[in-house]
Amino acid sequence: MPHTCTLEQAVDRVLSEIAGPIHLGLPLGLGKPNRWVNALYARVREMPERQLTIYTALCLARPRAAQDLQRRFLEPFVDRVYGDYPELDFLADLHGGKLPPNVRVEQFFFQPGSLLECEPAQQDYISSNYSHVARDLNAKGLNLVAQLVAVDAAQPEHFSLSCNPDVTLDLLPLLDKRREAGETVLSVAQVHSDLPYMAGDAQVPRDTFDIHIAEDERTSLFSTPNMPVTLQDHCVGLFASSLVRDGGTLQIGIGAMGDALASALMARQNDNARYRALLQALSADDWTGVIAAYGGLEPLHHGLYGCSEMFVNGLLALAEAGLLRRRVYPDLRLQRLASSGALDEQGRPHSVQALVDAGLPTKLQPSDLAWLRDSGLLQGDMQLEEGELQLYDGSRVAADLGDPQTQARLQCCLGSAQGGVVLHGGFFLGPESFYRRLRELNDSERQRFAMTGIRYINELYGQEELKRLQRRDARFINTAFTMTLLGAGVADQLEDGRVLSGVGGQYNFVAQAHALEDARSILLLRSWRESGGEVNSNIVWEYGHATIPRHLRDIVVTEYGIADLRGKTDAQVIEALLKISDSRFQNELIEQAQQAGKLPADFRLDERFCNNLPERLQALRAEHSALFAEYPLGSDFSVVEQDLLRALSWLKSKLRLTEVLELGKATLDAPEPAAYVEHLRRMSLEAPDGVREALCQRLLLAGLQATRGA
Repeated sequence: MPHTCTLEQAVDRVLSEIAGPIHLGLPLGLGKPNRWVNALYARVREMPERQLTIYTALCLARPRAAQDLQRRFLEPFVDRVYGDYPELDFLADLHGGKLPPNVRVEQFFFQPGSLLECEPAQQDYISSNYSHVARDLNAKGLNLVAQLVAVDAAQPEHFSLSCNPDVTLDLLPLLDKRREAGETVLSVAQVHSDLPYMAGDAQVPRDTFDIHIAEDERTSLFSTPNMPVTLQDHCVGLFASSLVRDGGTLQIGIGAMGDALASALMARQNDNARYRALLQALSADDWTGVIAAYGGLEPLHHGLYGCSEMFVNGLLALAEAGLLRRRVYPDLRLQRLASSGALDEQGRPHSVQALVDAGLPTKLQPSDLAWLRDSGLLQGDMQLEEGELQLYDGSRVAADLGDPQTQARLQCCLGSAQGGVVLHGGFFLGPESFYRRLRELNDSERQRFAMTGIRYINELYGQEELKRLQRRDARFINTAFTMTLLGAGVADQLEDGRVLSGVGGQYNFVAQAHALEDARSILLLRSWRESGGEVNSNIVWEYGHATIPRHLRDIVVTEYGIADLRGKTDAQVIEALLKISDSRFQNELIEQAQQAGKLPADFRLDERFCNNLPERLQALRAEHSALFAEYPLGSDFSVVEQDLLRALSWLKSKLRLTEVLELGKATLDAPEPAAYVEHLRRMSLEAPDGVREALCQRLLLAGLQATRGA
């Protein structure tokens, strides 16, 4: 029987029942019971004879800023949005190089960019495909797991794994086998009052967990506010949206380019004429062939199904807009009917004949009748006796679905298929409004979103026929920060070996796109970046690391267009990527390819692609402003904060903020303080105290003026 206890009592039980080293597994992201983890860590830190290894990923910490201006912006915002979110003490010690010798932290995914300078974290990073994590952690001897869960008064015997069934569902059977072999393995659950209760596979019996912490967690959930969607991001999202096939499958990741894609799909649906006009202005005619072959520009009449390891805010927005609505079913026979077109969007058969045409046996057997009733396709009390079907009113018809009289009598008995969902997700993380909208869904609406184990989503192995039927016309859309000119993608690690984030499931989806006959992997990329006043291409000749090897190259999208790389020769791949690179770097890239013997000496890039410049896109923004919303999915930032964030981003891109002489250059043409009173008040710079604050004020005013109306 599960044991209910306080935080400290739960620590006591773990320390008493696990005699040797403790190997603690925690969910990635949102699902960690931080206060209990802190209590365990505090106790072990004072017990040098005990060993604790923590296995996890995506440890979430409040954003922090090193520079004064950013700090003035962030601190009030963080206080408002993150409130009393309890940070992980071991993470702070890891950052500070203060982990005690008896504690170790191994992670398979980092909060992006947060641990680049942390040598212990870099040394203890585990590079695993997301779908292999449960296997790898179990092999390390995991003997303790702890997780936040959700409750529903209508489900008193169950917990919901809510935001994190991803690895947990894959791990539990492995842990049970070790328990049966006599090993001690403990599991700890703590309820968080604000976690949405997700049903389906995420719903587990309460006795799945050995220890229930009696104190419900009521602190702020960690959230990821929507960040600004730039002009580059919007153009990337627009091109990517044209590759999504109506009635297909969609996977997208977190971030501004994912938000841009969701926004573009909604524009394709709701403002199609303007959507087409903007793509025309972006020179979409150059990509007509690939768009026609793999996507389209028309509204999505059949809707989409989401199959995404991360259930992101953009996918919920697409569901709310009615675009994510193609239902898939956990029962293979039902899915076959849906895939053949026998069922409508609500899962109701178009007719009895449609079921027959889709392959349902005409001569009903008892097992067939039972399945039809259990699946919801037939309603009402009916019995099968001696080759006849006795209906609810006592009348009888032939037990032959091909018989016209039987079809006529059963038409009014047709129901709707049970278990249909519009999305499979492994974990979720997003802005506070995302959690609130999930909580506010009624039970039937929430049932449409199936949170489940990550292996189901990220792999084809196991139930392969079902998955192939569900995942028709799949578009697995992820981001990269660099592409080599030969088609390798970089998304997780720098050239020197330091890990920026992690592989996660990106490789899973790329490989899956090649395994599904009608699927495509699409990598989104900003073609250039600017930092400290220096502009660089994100398409390079070579790079010292690859997340996606070039033999898995598929489709790449930048703000300048679409490169279809699948099955192409090296020279064709290079030319396709040159066409969507920024023109400021094309000549150098061509020379590098020619020097390596990968392009002919007389190669010339078509002039149509030699005007890939930001200025051309900026001119389009004014003409099509309705489709370039800075926060298309909403914002936690006030209007003043949006202005400030824009100004600070501009300053970061243009200036090395650590060099005072360079800072001074930006202040020469700054407007007077009276022009931005509210903004200065928000930054506590309305009355500067001393030379440094006066410089910060002038610098901020320069940034505000430079980005006004942007």
